[in-house]
Amino acid sequence: MTSSVLTIPNILTFLRMVLVPIFAMLMIYGHEGWALVAFTVAGFSDGIDGFVARRLKQESELGTIIDPIADKLLMTTAFIILSIPAVFGPNPPNHLPVEPYVTITVIGRDVLIIAVAGAINVMTGFRGFQPSWLGKASTFVQVVGVMLILIAAVFPRLHGFYLPTVYVTVAFFALASGIHYIFHVARLMREAEQMST
Repeated sequence: MTSSVLTIPNILTFLRMVLVPIFAMLMIYGHEGWALVAFTVAGFSDGIDGFVARRLKQESELGTIIDPIADKLLMTTAFIILSIPAVFGPNPPNHLPVEPYVTITVIGRDVLIIAVAGAINVMTGFRGFQPSWLGKASTFVQVVGVMLILIAAVFPRLHGFYLPTVYVTVAFFALASGIHYIFHVARLMREAEQMST
């Protein structure tokens, strides 16, 4: 891995981090349309930075650290902002703001993963944590879910008829991926132990 900082993938990740407060301010000041644009750009950068890193062979240690941090910042900020009733004014579109159980599940899953990884690292020194396929699927579902929520906010005529399904789907994937990650890490630890013997 290269130790370079200003690689294209890292720049895309830094861009995503810069867009987090911009997205939050746009939502707070009632500019849902521009917030949708900012979030879409951030979500798109999340989808391509890993691909670009592998394609251009610009994988770096810094990238492996800041990429998941940028993801968590973006999604945590998005769900917290979208859960605040005042953000949508006195007459929010139907099914908005976001149901609290969705935000609690999404953030709770991240807290669980961090707690499990931290505890294992302290007790065993194991550092070979890798995202699971279900975790990646959950992140994708969350990104698409936030986009659909913002579309319902920008176009109230849709009446958010699809939002209940979005909420349940996001919460289900977050919960399932959090539980799955425990077994995923256990498998990674077994594989690392077998390789060392």
